Amino acid sequence: MATPRPPPRTRARPSRPAAAHARPGSGGSGGGRAGGSMAEPLRAFRLRGCGSPQKFGVAAGSLRGLLRKGCRLLQLPLPGSRLCLYEDGTEVTESYFRALPPQTELVLLGPGETWRGSAGASDIEGFLAAFYNQRDAVVEAARQLLTDEQAPRRQRLLADLIHNLNENSLAEDKEDDKKWFEGLESRFKNKSSYMRYSCESRMRSYMKEVSSFISNVHPTARDAYKRIIDLMSDKLRSVKYNGCYFDRREEEAVRLCTAEGWFSCQGPFDRDDCPCKHSINPYGNRESRILFSTWNLDHIIEKKRAVVPELAEAVKTRDGREVNWEYFYQLLFTVDNLKLVHIACHKKTNHNLSCDKTKIYRKRKQNHKIS
Repeated sequence: MATPRPPPRTRARPSRPAAAHARPGSGGSGGGRAGGSMAEPLRAFRLRGCGSPQKFGVAAGSLRGLLRKGCRLLQLPLPGSRLCLYEDGTEVTESYFRALPPQTELVLLGPGETWRGSAGASDIEGFLAAFYNQRDAVVEAARQLLTDEQAPRRQRLLADLIHNLNENSLAEDKEDDKKWFEGLESRFKNKSSYMRYSCESRMRSYMKEVSSFISNVHPTARDAYKRIIDLMSDKLRSVKYNGCYFDRREEEAVRLCTAEGWFSCQGPFDRDDCPCKHSINPYGNRESRILFSTWNLDHIIEKKRAVVPELAEAVKTRDGREVNWEYFYQLLFTVDNLKLVHIACHKKTNHNLSCDKTKIYRKRKQNHKIS
């Protein structure tokens, strides 16, 4: 909210005898020169409404006069309206107004409106940049404070601060960040190889669920279902179980992270984005690597409720038609139907979505004989 601050130091103006030269009817607070020798000279200001990019040139000799003109121009009620600096949101008082230079940019606020200033965003960016550049010193200071801190809320803030700043995300090999590999098998020599394995493991578990469903398939269709499982398994092996999704080194294949290793939540199945802007870099430190395991590759059209049962039904009722197994493969194992979501954005309720009926079967290729 805009708050007043003391006016800057300016050269003192010569005092004038109170109303000594005032003429009858001059008013003493008007915005023009016609008010006699007591009227302040007109000065031009740049005026805009709250949140509006459009600026207007308005000339006035007093704060009251500028407010009155501005309210008429922007169609705001005069009672409750006020002016503040566009730059930092400082509210303009009468004495402060007299010290403002011409062409100062001001924001006219209506009743209930606030303006925090245009410099806020750049100030925060500068603060964060300086903060990050001194991260080693900040981490050490936070650790010292955390040693004696008893308040749970402050403990959490300090612990999160240390966790977020104490990262070594640029390191890739085990020799450069041994702590990151604690608890992992010795065969993993770099971070990306483990992250690939992590994604591959998820795909293998999906394949296992599809395979285990064969007991629910009609006995007359199990052989056909098994053939489709074999086709899907071959496809998965050929693309290395889509481990590229978690590998930050990938350049040609699809990956779900930045080159630095940052993953962003893609939001619940029924939204286009994440309302909380969740993000994580499991390449940064061991704790982030472990926390990333709680993130889900969520099936938009649900695997257990929709895709696999629909596949089993398609095989059973194919009646000579060819099941479009590649469509089901895309739904089960690719980002065509998978969203990476933070655990808080993973909605486990029924999605109430079904497969596209027009894609379940495909036409068989016709072999025309030449007689």
